[in-house]
Amino acid sequence: MIIILKPKTKQEEIDKLTNELEGEGVKVNPVIGTDLIILGLVGDTSKIDALKIEANDIVEKVMHVQEPFKKANRLFHPDNSIVDVNGSQIGGNKLAMIAGPCSVESEEQLTFVAEEVKKLGANFLRGGAFKPRTSPYSFQGLKYDGLELLKIAREKTGLPIVTEIMSPYDIEIFERDVDVIQVGARNMQNFDLLNELGRTKKPILLKRGLSATIEEWLMSAEYIMAGGNENVILCERGIRTFETYTRNTLDLSAIPAVKKLSHLPVIVDPSHATGKRFMISPLAKAAVAVGADGLIIEVHNNPEKALCDGPQSIRPNDYETLIQELKAIAAAVGREL
Repeated sequence: MIIILKPKTKQEEIDKLTNELEGEGVKVNPVIGTDLIILGLVGDTSKIDALKIEANDIVEKVMHVQEPFKKANRLFHPDNSIVDVNGSQIGGNKLAMIAGPCSVESEEQLTFVAEEVKKLGANFLRGGAFKPRTSPYSFQGLKYDGLELLKIAREKTGLPIVTEIMSPYDIEIFERDVDVIQVGARNMQNFDLLNELGRTKKPILLKRGLSATIEEWLMSAEYIMAGGNENVILCERGIRTFETYTRNTLDLSAIPAVKKLSHLPVIVDPSHATGKRFMISPLAKAAVAVGADGLIIEVHNNPEKALCDGPQSIRPNDYETLIQELKAIAAAVGREL
């Protein structure tokens, strides 16, 4: 349920109504803007008499929320959310450019790529230390040693690091050492993990599940936000369809759909979307054109020798070309790189 208050309602009147509503057993999330004041009610609102609330002099109208997600709902938060990561923003006018290798392989490899992508315009470094793989025989990542190498690369470049968490048991380490904690597609509905991440204040990059609907994706975000952590960034990375030519099918329609339903920032991963290097550039451009708040792209110094996902990684010189080509598209839709 959403309660829209009249403009210029005094704070003491807002507090009084909030206390009355919380006395009915619901949690009230106030959103106070310059032109709009909203009280978002979370919990069992069946006992709330909407007509009685509307009779209050400070109430403009009462609206029922049909969607099961509340905190992630744009009705609860009309303005776009901006997630701040050590001074770098995701969700603002400037596009967030996250780049780096799929897997951390060595200090030399990671540092070289980090320095290159920063020079070319990236403002975040990605790199997998823990790698969830379909096959138990595939490279699983350097794990904790990989985290240490990411920290070294951050110290040398100043780039905030984005890396994937696998287990709730590692949250304390990730909260201490990582700037943006990524939840991979396979863990999108790992509710124990989501609940624990909700107790942190770290920004969470939540990838869409392999076959998840938009509502299921937003409900996973709701788990994190319900725990108290509202620093959630959504990532469309392709979904599984009947098509076998590409690794996944990038759902570009999800970007404007989520923008309509939610206030959370949305970025796109064109690398995992298809698994094919030649498609990264056109899909990255399309993502910016339809309103994505950023891109997460795999960049490797030698993709042919990469320990993981080489066919979907581009070289630094290709990343440079892409950045230059994206500038015109970003400008056309009112964004900047």
